[in-house]
Amino acid sequence: MESWPNISGFDTDYEEHEPVSLTVQGVIPQFAAGVLYRTGPLGYKVKTNNGNIWAANHWFDGFSCIHRFQIDVDEDGTAKVSYRSRRTVDKYLDMVKTHGRLDSITFAAKRDLCRTVFQKIMGIFVAARNAGNVGVTVSINMPGGGYIPPSEKKQAMASGHSNGIATLHAKTDASIFKKIDPETLEPEGIASQAVLHPDLKGPFSGAHAKSDPETGDLFNFNLDLSMKSTYRVFRTSASTGMTEILGTFPGKPAYIHSLFLTKSYVVLCVWNSYIKWGGISVLYNQNVVDAIAPFDPSQKTTWYVVDRNGKGLVGTYESDPFFCFHSVNAWEEPSPSDSNQTDIICELALYDNLDVIHRFFYDNITSTGTGMPNYAGKKRESCLPNHTQFRLASVNGVKNPSQRLPTELVFKADKMLSMELPTINPSYLTRRHRYTYGAADRLKSSFMDGLIKFDNKTQKAIFWETQGHTPGEPIFVANPEGVDEDDGVLLSVVLDGYTEKSYMLVLDAKDMREKGRAEMNGPMSFGFHGSHKPMGRKYGGDI
Repeated sequence: MESWPNISGFDTDYEEHEPVSLTVQGVIPQFAAGVLYRTGPLGYKVKTNNGNIWAANHWFDGFSCIHRFQIDVDEDGTAKVSYRSRRTVDKYLDMVKTHGRLDSITFAAKRDLCRTVFQKIMGIFVAARNAGNVGVTVSINMPGGGYIPPSEKKQAMASGHSNGIATLHAKTDASIFKKIDPETLEPEGIASQAVLHPDLKGPFSGAHAKSDPETGDLFNFNLDLSMKSTYRVFRTSASTGMTEILGTFPGKPAYIHSLFLTKSYVVLCVWNSYIKWGGISVLYNQNVVDAIAPFDPSQKTTWYVVDRNGKGLVGTYESDPFFCFHSVNAWEEPSPSDSNQTDIICELALYDNLDVIHRFFYDNITSTGTGMPNYAGKKRESCLPNHTQFRLASVNGVKNPSQRLPTELVFKADKMLSMELPTINPSYLTRRHRYTYGAADRLKSSFMDGLIKFDNKTQKAIFWETQGHTPGEPIFVANPEGVDEDDGVLLSVVLDGYTEKSYMLVLDAKDMREKGRAEMNGPMSFGFHGSHKPMGRKYGGDI
């Protein structure tokens, strides 16, 4: 799409190992001061030692990188922003350069099946871990990730060291996480969830853990693959660093990117991205895409509700089939029919099938890709999400936790009013919120084409859009003196496809109008997710 070029945001080697000052235009409010981290692939092509060019096929398999924006605002309102970035996959790149191929599990890379089928199970997963292409989400001061006593965290914040950032970890949909130096962004090591608890021995987990906004405790799941696969939902305490298993139950193995958290429950939705043959298909294909069974509209989606206070699995629900990457939020409220009963409302970006996974091959999402016309205009509608809410009724009244109860569809917004990479004001996690923000795809380019604010109450949306400018995930930064839910700013990184340079954009979260920007010296690669740590404040966790 010549009218909306974006190739420089995918095929790029631009990185800055040392901080560089950016040119600030407009106004950046003082409450936005702090550190913004971004994750994602930085390029996907490399020249091998024999002179050939190796290229990843899928956006999720590009070379992981961490980006860091330091935002400082003086008392007079003068803002200074610096940027640095670093690829975190030295061993992974060395493997490709040396062998011209990969010996680890990826998301979508094809394999020589004659070689793959004879590999040992643990050998493959160890190779995947050692390769270390981990960079989907980023966690600041992650509980259990090299436990730091609260007294030392307070001391770090008081001294201003790393803006109160004691640890930084990158995560993915495998049960591994990579430790990153918060300042230099150099990788420091990889560990598996088994270091948190010996029962967390399965290879898969959610890239999006959830953090309790009050305690900082981290919640996630671990999937142990077998012909009778097992899910374990767990919590890691922010105060002690200890991990406990909240619920263990069998279930169909699936590719699950995120989960839901309320004040009293963890909800794990096993949507219709089922892994074939009890997980053996992952080992056979050595990638996730080919291991997922074709979408079957006759198979229901299953919702498991786990109590946060020691009661284990307390409810099982089912709904019509769908696929999802990102949960948004969940909360409890009295049932409309009986105030003594508690319902859970879950909000997410819902897909009708699995087409979106295949849409994200580089050849389909780049503006110069030969496969892009197959996903242009109306042809891509099956790849677009619906902003959706479900109700799980009377959770506290369930008599048989294994009995499958029906869910209720609360609403399903139009695709043109929906979003990917959704986020909210983080202080509203686990309670009812009104506004959801995200990246819009209204078929105007081969990728994202704007930023959106959706109002759950009115079912209306407002947009920020500039022709040829492709935004990434927005991060909400709340005004600590604000009263309204939407009193704050959104931080996003946007590529100007014409100049092939990016800028950190600051939008007023109320009206989606630009307040300011920090202009970069090159094109920042299109990434996935980020986290902002406000100066002198404690949150910056996973939502």
